[in-house]
Amino acid sequence: MPTTPAQEIIRLGQIEVQFRMDAAQTGGAFTMFEFRVPVAARVPLPHSHESFDETVFGLDGVITWTVSGELVSVGSGDVLFIARGKVHGFDNRGPVPARALSIITPGRLGPTFFQEIGVIVNAGGPPDIARIALVMQRHGLRPAPPV
Repeated sequence: MPTTPAQEIIRLGQIEVQFRMDAAQTGGAFTMFEFRVPVAARVPLPHSHESFDETVFGLDGVITWTVSGELVSVGSGDVLFIARGKVHGFDNRGPVPARALSIITPGRLGPTFFQEIGVIVNAGGPPDIARIALVMQRHGLRPAPPV
């Protein structure tokens, strides 16, 4: 399959997402995006996926994931599989920015989700959590209940 030009960088506050493959390019088999997480960045709500799995491959720095209550560090070359239904979230607790690649199988999560979240997060002021939760649900993500 030929390589494709890099897609737009989608900004969600301090986090950047850039799709490398979308569902149209893979016949819906998967989507793949790179994301960058600055140190101590505001991160997405803990959530689970109803109809897809996520595999994360660490590229730079270390992202600390919480998956079903367990902490998992994903650094350069590390791989984490997050099965559908598993509640997870992440943050960058390290001293340097982090970067990772996520693969969504099947390819049910695309750029539109991140663009819609970006509009809310980038609007200024505290993010509207209720609106974010609605966008998440519309795209197959289930926000975790607060603890």
